[in-house]
Amino acid sequence: MERGFADRFAKEWIAAWNSHDLERILEHYEDDFEMSSPIIATLDGEPSGTLRGKAAVRAYWAKALQKVPHLRFEFLTALAGVDSVTVYYRGHRGLSAEVLHFGPRGKVRAAFAHYAQASA
Repeated sequence: MERGFADRFAKEWIAAWNSHDLERILEHYEDDFEMSSPIIATLDGEPSGTLRGKAAVRAYWAKALQKVPHLRFEFLTALAGVDSVTVYYRGHRGLSAEVLHFGPRGKVRAAFAHYAQASA
């Protein structure tokens, strides 16, 4: 993963979230991607903490955006990995990181959210 791509992707990803435009956010992901987060278990009631596919994640994120209408992420840095980017940011939960694994089409195939505080 090229460092320049990681920075560009992360900044656009943050801007998409800050726009609250769910379709813009979802453009970054493959149709069958998986999203894992400790908040999925509490907000969505899915004990595994993982959702599969855009339809399931769209419903979850729509609920999250409605619950936190003033959601805003502050970009801190991006780390480039092998077919992955980790985005460090500050959000309403404090320090957070998303590890995003990319598929062959250049879209996210799997996402793993991490929070300094995992409260709902």
